[in-house]
Amino acid sequence: MTVSRALGQLAAEGLVVTRPGAGAFRAERRGAAAPAGDTSWQEVALSADGAVDLVPRSVDASGVTVSLAAPPPGVVEFNGGYLHPSLQPERAMAAALSRAGRRPGAWGRPPMEGLPELREWFARSIGGGVTAAGVLVAAGGQSALTTALRALAPPGAPVLVESPTYPGMLAIARAAGLRPVPVPVDAGGVRPALLADAFRVTGARVFVCQPLFQNPTGAVLAPERRGEVLRIAREAGAFVVEDDFVRRLVHEDAGPLPSPLAAEDPDGVVVHVCSLTKATSPSFRVSALAAHGPVLERLRAIQVVDTFFVPRPLQEAALELVGSPAWPRHLRAISAELKTRRDTMTAALRLQLPELCLPHVPSGGYHLWLRLPDGTDESALTAAALRAGVAITPGRPYFSAEPSASHARVSFAAVAGSGEIAEGVRRLRVACDEVS
Repeated sequence: MTVSRALGQLAAEGLVVTRPGAGAFRAERRGAAAPAGDTSWQEVALSADGAVDLVPRSVDASGVTVSLAAPPPGVVEFNGGYLHPSLQPERAMAAALSRAGRRPGAWGRPPMEGLPELREWFARSIGGGVTAAGVLVAAGGQSALTTALRALAPPGAPVLVESPTYPGMLAIARAAGLRPVPVPVDAGGVRPALLADAFRVTGARVFVCQPLFQNPTGAVLAPERRGEVLRIAREAGAFVVEDDFVRRLVHEDAGPLPSPLAAEDPDGVVVHVCSLTKATSPSFRVSALAAHGPVLERLRAIQVVDTFFVPRPLQEAALELVGSPAWPRHLRAISAELKTRRDTMTAALRLQLPELCLPHVPSGGYHLWLRLPDGTDESALTAAALRAGVAITPGRPYFSAEPSASHARVSFAAVAGSGEIAEGVRRLRVACDEVS
């Protein structure tokens, strides 16, 4: 296996050629590289604004890449957005993919909406009145959110978002030509009175929220606010895009979880997004879009135009994985481990960095949201932390308008374990001392 991988790497680099039945041979020396062309004309083409342009054409992906880019070797990864490889169900995924590849028709064209059995599984996991007919299988949560926003709002329209919120969603909205309008959240999630005001002032027809373990605050939408949010949106003639991204990363001490908003919505107000990616691997990009009513056809049409369908082997592997005994065992294991890591990081921060305010300790998800001392320069702290050997995420990208204070997000899922968490907090102490 090692030799085969090495030969494959060498062939991909053009250093060897393989001849079936004969062996591998050194490739001919490459000729001189072609001269570089002149691409300066593209600056004009990409920046020219025609009369029909409503919004800037540039796309800022910095809020997304900060959680996708791997830090340099030796740096403690407090900025990660996915499980560390030691927490990923690699054996179960490998076995599922192997079994899936042997299923009859596994490499054929799947239904455009997704495999019926997988749609049925997602519908059951959402609950309420959601049925398989109202579910579309998508290629990860980011893709599903992109489809939802493109389907629900035209370029130039306002879209209401929680403040603070997931930077990747803000990037989606701006890339689609939408105008994110912030609605503040507190410990109980979005504030209904301010949400109603925002709908009335902007005329928006979309509100994007994360009712469960919100990113970045970790807040859970309070029980008394759930019906209020749906009622306010319904009266405004608007949709609620529910990004239920970490339901499967609940901590061991969380207790019973509230159902998704989609399970309590008979009127088709909610467009629900959920994914398997956060609980498995960044490369296991299988998610679901759930909706009710005419909007479902628009979602389906946009997804088909953009991606055709999610590759069938990946859908078959998802079915194999969630139907295996290894799946509930994996969820129980990460539930216990994430609680341990959260407690380790919380205790270390309170002991070594008491000046950093931790207003809420979540019972789900993979990160903590810290308020920095007044006057702290987020960029300076982030740079100092990297010099000290720990990568953190500054708070500014989580706000669609001016933030009320300086913040930072620290993740405890992407590191190797409790020992690395303790070392990362120690390095963060060094960084804070440098900028204070």
